[in-house]
Amino acid sequence: MSADIQVEPLGDHEYLVRFPSDDDVVLSRFRATEATVEQLRLVRADEERIVEETAAFLTERQPTADLPPMIDLADVAAAYGDDYLEELGRRLGAP
Repeated sequence: MSADIQVEPLGDHEYLVRFPSDDDVVLSRFRATEATVEQLRLVRADEERIVEETAAFLTERQPTADLPPMIDLADVAAAYGDDYLEELGRRLGAP
C-alpha cells in the first residue's frame, strides 16, 4: 500500500480514503460489504486492509483526481476482473 493513502473507517462497511494529489487531497468513500468481501474470496483478510490495497491498486491505474467520490469494491471487481482479484490476492498474501 502507498504510505500516503489514509483510510478512515466510517462504520457500516464504509471507509473514507484520502489520496494526496500534488498540493491537494482527493477524497473517496469506499464500500466493502461482507458479501462483496466474500465474493472477492478474501474472507479471512481484514476489510480495512482490502480497502487500502484496492485504493493503491486504483492509483496505479488512474490519476487520483479521476477517482469517483464513491467506490464499491464490487464495481472495482467487475471493472478489472481477474486482474484485480489476482493482484489483491497477491498483495494480501492469499494462497
